[in-house]
Amino acid sequence: MSVIQVFGLTPLEGEISIQGSKNAVLPMAAASLLHRGITVLTNVPVIRDVACMVDILEYLGARCCHKGDCLVIDARHITGTSIPEKYVTAMRSSIVVLSALLGRMGEGRSCYPGGCLIGARPIDLHLMALEALGAEIKEHDGLIEARCRNKEGLKGTEIHLPYPSVGATEQAILASVLAKEVTVIHGAAKEPEISQLCRFLNNMGAVICGMGTDHVMIQGVEELHDSSFRVEGDRIVAGTYAAAVMAATGSITLKEVRAAELELPLEMLKRSGASVRKDSCCRQIRIEMKKRPQPLDIRTGPYPEFPTDLQSPYMAFLASGQGTSTIVEQVFEGRFATAKALGQMGAVVETEGQRAVIKGSYPLKGADVYASDLRGGAALAVAALAAEGKTLINDCRHIERGYEDICRDMAALGADIRWLDK
Repeated sequence: MSVIQVFGLTPLEGEISIQGSKNAVLPMAAASLLHRGITVLTNVPVIRDVACMVDILEYLGARCCHKGDCLVIDARHITGTSIPEKYVTAMRSSIVVLSALLGRMGEGRSCYPGGCLIGARPIDLHLMALEALGAEIKEHDGLIEARCRNKEGLKGTEIHLPYPSVGATEQAILASVLAKEVTVIHGAAKEPEISQLCRFLNNMGAVICGMGTDHVMIQGVEELHDSSFRVEGDRIVAGTYAAAVMAATGSITLKEVRAAELELPLEMLKRSGASVRKDSCCRQIRIEMKKRPQPLDIRTGPYPEFPTDLQSPYMAFLASGQGTSTIVEQVFEGRFATAKALGQMGAVVETEGQRAVIKGSYPLKGADVYASDLRGGAALAVAALAAEGKTLINDCRHIERGYEDICRDMAALGADIRWLDK
């Protein structure tokens, strides 16, 4: 079991490049199944979730080569239509493979997806979108079977999403790329990763417009072509390291990331006392923090609201700040699990329903804690930077799902952090 050891109270200094986006590359890899040829992705992070997606693609018949930050996917000889349970239960985003299989093979089978334990996260909107496009869905014994009703495949339509679900939007987009006629998704998610997926697909020969808005239109095409695409920097990883300097103090530069995708999180840093300088031309963000964080009131929500994936890291630095902060979680109902571990480190966090009240206390205390989920585990590393003594973070397999090497990156900024068992 992977364990991270941290000795805190060391200011951070320096610069690091941000890895490619996990939440962008996974649906892109799934989308490669739509093309009977070769897709090349660069700036791909070396993380567990990418490895899991590669395993799924290879099981279905693709040939994949992931060397360095380059992932080559040869999907010419896809034969499988069923995703093994061991992969689906390990990673929720694997469910988007279902729509790619429908578009390519006319059918697909999957069990219900897994991932981090941060709430129910139902997939009813995913299935509703597929049914609207002409898929017949059968559910039994925890399995989902999808098949095109018409032998000619899926057909474009208008899809109305009652909530801007990222996964359901991705599912609908992938299913529409090779569908007959035009599909319009109303109430679509506007996250940057959706726009990036659409640019990637257009680069393969798809015809998609309206990305970045809540109305996305897809003109179905008969086939796609070979392509190469560079994945952009991971805004959530960047936001995590921004939270780290808030906890530890210091001055850091984050490279290869779009500041515009972090507008509200960066504004929150400024409200909490940081100096933030954005260089859009060079895709760099410089954050300087010389004092203890000031209190904040945060509400998570769909983009461009505050991202739920940064709620835990922000809670961690606020726990080591001054005054009383509040966080209202409006996306996932089970995302305050990290509060208990923070409490073991001396943090004062009271949760009731979807609301958390954080009373700043500095320094926190080193402790032996467990990572309960991906972002919560990273948040514990953030909190450890503001803790005196030694912190041991256990069960770090969750962190490895989304961060290439959190110890490497934080150590490059001067943190006393390392893997004990990896």
